[in-house]
Amino acid sequence: MVAIRDRNKIIFKKGYGLADAGAKIKIESTTNFNIGSLTKQFTAYAILHLAYENRISLDDKLIKYFPEFNSHIGGLITIRHLLTHSSGIIDHYGFTDTSRVKHATDKDVLIAVKNIDSSYFASGSHYRYSNTAYCLLALIIEKISGLTYHNYIQQKIFNPLGMSYSSVLKIGLPIHRAALGYTVHSNSNQFELLDADQSIFFSTEGDGGIYTSIDDYLKWTNAWQFGNALNHDLIKTAQSPHFLIDTVNKLSYGYGWFVSEKHKERKVYHTGSNGGFRAISFFIPARSYQVVIFSNRDDVDLEDLAQKINRIVGITDQSFTKIESLVSFAD
Repeated sequence: MVAIRDRNKIIFKKGYGLADAGAKIKIESTTNFNIGSLTKQFTAYAILHLAYENRISLDDKLIKYFPEFNSHIGGLITIRHLLTHSSGIIDHYGFTDTSRVKHATDKDVLIAVKNIDSSYFASGSHYRYSNTAYCLLALIIEKISGLTYHNYIQQKIFNPLGMSYSSVLKIGLPIHRAALGYTVHSNSNQFELLDADQSIFFSTEGDGGIYTSIDDYLKWTNAWQFGNALNHDLIKTAQSPHFLIDTVNKLSYGYGWFVSEKHKERKVYHTGSNGGFRAISFFIPARSYQVVIFSNRDDVDLEDLAQKINRIVGITDQSFTKIESLVSFAD
């Protein structure tokens, strides 16, 4: 599913292929996709809003919210480090007890890492993309708000914006008009289901749990500049550079967004990958230009496709930096 907005007008919106290959259900603008790490922009906004309300500080240490955390690590990592992938926290994947967990939750992530007494690097000194960090941010949202992450996002973002059919994945609960995710075997071109039931870590929430449609997601992006339901200053903060990743390419991470300042106009973007789903959102604030692509197959290079679309509409600079450390989601 592809949507293009230029100078605040939707100039293209079209669905391709099948949401459910078995039932032959076509993809439409109301089809809900798992958007993988595009979820992080929602998590980051929620954290920034709690800070705006003075309920948390971005300089709070991890151990303030998780006193059971290893004091050496938890006493150094801040919320800001988690937001910018500069915490150095060890990934939870290798430490989760997969013998007892069929569908991992954010709480399982905490259990997996809370006793680890080492880190990849000193917090604040380097960049390393971390899904673990955003799972912990979701738990902080729950602790401070008294709501589940699902309910907080629903009440504070989805409902005010009229994103009526967007949701956060909960295993066992249906997703309205949900696409199924597929992997494609290159040697046979056969499609195989690669959805929530096929991956233990598909179901964590704060890093990649949101399902939404192109129609609903465009309500979110439109509200950045023109709506009254969101705090526009917080959006600008999230889409500003906060931790430098690549000096040569002038690439930074904001809060839930990559930020490119290599060319005259700032570009903000993020990719998502979870099971058989892929997603990308590319935005030029000064031009109110945006490309959004949601896919339910894992073999599509969405960065390349977005660049081709950009060239068609006259945006010729290459803003994406493809390096291993920018991988958005680890299945």
